[in-house]
Order: sequence, then C-alpha cells, then structure tokens
Amino acid sequence: MTKNKTLMVKNVPVTLIPLAEGDFISLTDMVHESENGSSVIDNWLRNKNTLEFLSVWEEIYNPAFNSLEFEEIKKNAGFNRFTMSVKQWLTRTNAIGLMAKAGRYGGTYAHKDIAFEFASWISPKFKLYLIKEFQRLKDEEILAKSLEWNLTRSLSKLNYRIHTDAITENIIPQALTQQQSVFIYASEADVLNVALFGITAKQWCDQNNTKQGNMLDHASIEQLIILSNLESINAELIRQSIPQSERLLALNNTAIHQMRSLLGNSALLKIK
Repeated sequence: MTKNKTLMVKNVPVTLIPLAEGDFISLTDMVHESENGSSVIDNWLRNKNTLEFLSVWEEIYNPAFNSLEFEEIKKNAGFNRFTMSVKQWLTRTNAIGLMAKAGRYGGTYAHKDIAFEFASWISPKFKLYLIKEFQRLKDEEILAKSLEWNLTRSLSKLNYRIHTDAITENIIPQALTQQQSVFIYASEADVLNVALFGITAKQWCDQNNTKQGNMLDHASIEQLIILSNLESINAELIRQSIPQSERLLALNNTAIHQMRSLLGNSALLKIK
C-alpha cells in the first residue's frame, strides 16, 4: 500500500493520499488553521458554481454519477435555505471526486482536480503554491522511478554479458559464421523470454506491433529483476552442459518462484 504524502503549502502541511483512482488531497488540512475551517468547506460545497464544477467532473470521470439527482440539487442551490454536506453529496449523486475519511488522517479529501479548484476558493496564491508543491512531489517521484529503472536495466545488461560469454564458451562451436552465431544467441535469449514472459521476442512484437520499443521497454521492475537473475542462472546451467529443454523448465520454475516473492516484497513496493 502506497504511503500518504505531505505537501508543505505556505507552511501548511497538507496530506495527499495516492489511490488507484488518482491523488486525493485533504481539503480539511488546507483550512485547518482557519477560524471556521469546516464551515469554509460547507460554504464552498453549497455554492452553485462549485456544484456545477463537481457535476462536470463527475460526468467526465464517473459513469455511475446520478445526473438526475444532481438536477434536483441544482434547482435548490442558491437559496438561503439550501445546505449540502460531503456525505449528502456522495450519497445522493454517487460521486467519486470527494471522499470523507475517518481515523488518523480523517477529514474531507478531493481528487487533485477538485482540490485545486477548492484552493482557488481559499485564495489564488494558495492555489498556485499548492500546484507548485504538488508538481515538485511528482517530479521527485518520476526521478526516483527513473533512477531505479535505469539501475535495473544496467544490471540486466551487465548480467547479459555473463550470459552471452557462457554461450560463446559452451554452446557455439568454432568456425561458425557470424550469422549462425547470432541465431544461436537469439535462441538462448528466447529461452529466457519464454521462461519469464511465456513468448519469444518475435511473438511479442507480432502481438504488440502498435507499441514502440521492445518487450523489455514495457517490462515491469519485477520482470527486469527476475530477467537479470535468470541470465546468471542460465549461464551457470550452460556451463554444466544441461540441455536447453531442461534449462527452460528450471528457469520457468525459478521465474514463478521469484515473481511470487517480489510481488509481496515491501521494499520493492516503496520504489514503485
């Protein structure tokens, strides 16, 4: 599970919760230091322009949004007697852009698009600082993932040299042409591909002819780590003169075992 983040906006700590549906930002934190923090959110929510914005967002991203119920809400919006809470909005319209959360990090949360709109209600300056801090956080996350990805790819390439050296020493007979050698290299590379991905490089290209790059460019971090390990293992199996068919089965079993281990590895989850 991805940990919550904290955005420091003009010395105000604002909680961000990364979810599968997107990043949700605490509106409660934004107004925590205000004298009437909760009423700021209530007043914003009962505003007709706010409701119009929320409805448009929901219609774009939420197929289950209850538009008919929203029309009923809209009829009463603007009158002094009109009230609207987060709970009412969620219950009546089946909205997903707002979230009421209990517990340690409790309060009202909104999808980042809506949170930025709420920040405008506080002040344009606060909104700009919030967007700036949010972008800084995202830039740091992208950089961290990029460094980890490049490190894993580099490790895979280094281990591949060990793998190809073993092929040269133990499989490729002397006096073969360069073309024949390349063919054998490709064959051994596909042993790894089939063991890990279930298909050869050519089969992947045929099935993904609209994608740019090769199968490694679209591999997950877990797959790249396992591929790096399989290259070293296969090199050792080759030196032991184990037939290719037996190596394929052994490598496949190893790939399955390692994938199960990596999918539950908390240290790996932190860098994803």
